[in-house]
Amino acid sequence: MALPINIDDLLHQRKVERTRIEYKGDWNPEPVVHTISAFANDFDNMGGGYVLVGVEEGDGRPVLPVKGLDPDSIDEIQLDIINKCNLIKPRYIPVIEPYTIDGKEILVLWAPGGEERPYNCPERLYTEKGGKKSNRSYYIRKGSRTLKANELDERELVSMARNVPYDDRINYNANIDDMRPTLLADYLRAVGSDLYVTALERPIEAVSTDMHLVGGPSEYRKPLNVGLMFFTEHPEEYFPYSVIEVVDKPDPTGINMTEKSFSGPLDKQLREALAYIKNYIIKEHITKVPNDELAIRNFNWPYAAVEEALSNAVYHKSYQIHEPITVTITPEKMEILSIPGPDRSISDENLRNRILVSKRYRNRRIGDFLKELNIVEGRNTGVPLIIKAMWNNGSGLPVFETDGDRNYFQVTLPIHPIFLKRIDDTASTVAIDAEGTSNESNEISNKSEQNNSRQGGKHRRTKAEIKKFVIEVLRNKGDLSTNEIAHVLGYKRRTDTLRDAISELLESGEVVYLYPDKPNSRNQKICVVK
Repeated sequence: MALPINIDDLLHQRKVERTRIEYKGDWNPEPVVHTISAFANDFDNMGGGYVLVGVEEGDGRPVLPVKGLDPDSIDEIQLDIINKCNLIKPRYIPVIEPYTIDGKEILVLWAPGGEERPYNCPERLYTEKGGKKSNRSYYIRKGSRTLKANELDERELVSMARNVPYDDRINYNANIDDMRPTLLADYLRAVGSDLYVTALERPIEAVSTDMHLVGGPSEYRKPLNVGLMFFTEHPEEYFPYSVIEVVDKPDPTGINMTEKSFSGPLDKQLREALAYIKNYIIKEHITKVPNDELAIRNFNWPYAAVEEALSNAVYHKSYQIHEPITVTITPEKMEILSIPGPDRSISDENLRNRILVSKRYRNRRIGDFLKELNIVEGRNTGVPLIIKAMWNNGSGLPVFETDGDRNYFQVTLPIHPIFLKRIDDTASTVAIDAEGTSNESNEISNKSEQNNSRQGGKHRRTKAEIKKFVIEVLRNKGDLSTNEIAHVLGYKRRTDTLRDAISELLESGEVVYLYPDKPNSRNQKICVVK
């Protein structure tokens, strides 16, 4: 048996977040059992995690070449893992798979989020003869650490009992044979899993079991929802209206409106919808600069921002609610609407400030599949990527909206000002700002165009715009040095305008130094005032 992922990607944290990987140079039962129990509890609904035994850690990364385990001890360790994990209650055994890396033997323990959480285990696996029996505790992951749950965490964990995310639940109205072996094999080939070699030769139940796509007792095995979402030809038969609709409305009256609907496996419909938007919706505007071989290039919407916003909609929508994801394009903006709204751990103020860091995920498996296929990025990186893409294109800031009851979530991407209709003979344009209001921007002069072309084709930013984006970057990425801010905003180095913008923000008190007594420290960071 093998794992449904690429082992090299796992080892180097290319697809799975660091918080979901634990490296252990040697077989040390007690901390490993605690970590497996924590992954099974899946406190943040991230999908569990992996323990790599035989791989040492240094600064959060694997130490290469790997240390490895004694080949003669592999069978003994695997047996000991099973015996020690029998101490977890309810009983939980991870998937155990040996691999050879750099000529060395390691063990990979895959611990998906469990169906019977919460799980507890002994704090101490070994006690002296005649000693008191160890207390049992719940363990959870916080960041990249395994910790014993405190009283508050424990209450929350217990309240999550049986509350399995919808995508990871058993679907009793479908059969395992409803999944297509060719789709399973195509996925395994795409991600580089060793399971691909025998995927079409083995029974579909065996392959889908290895991929953790089935559940239930041995006499009544059924597919999980996520298996039907990715590996059936028509998921909408099980999850009505699980489609993406793209509506292009060039006129508010509906004249010349076009509608396209994309269905099929979630990854397929997402790719096809994005391809349609890229080929038929996204346009490029090139402004030639006199006496200069360079030109200013802008898009009505940067593809990277659209890709991230639509991918996040597929990842985070509720498939229990029978509503499609809709993308509506008008001459002024693109709106991406999904149902329902964000988790209440994201406050209204967070939404206004474009800080969308979710405490808990609605779907824990969909994201894994999309990340393995290189369609979405890691956890909580979507909003910063959207903001950066809009910035690099010279566009306005995105707007994130919901209502008081969190019934919907809408991402609005304003069109680049240069694509708006001319409104007077001086060729000024109407720009839609981040708050949804319009304001007039003057025609770009030849001198400005020349400056823009020398800045990599981007529009020249005003100091006010730079200040606004600096605040957004710090809110989404945390404390940064001025050089790091420049890099995120797409500059090769700090510019005079950026320095002036940061100075004014410091003077106004909107940002502060991390080390105010050492303004010139090489470790200095800029922090946004909460």
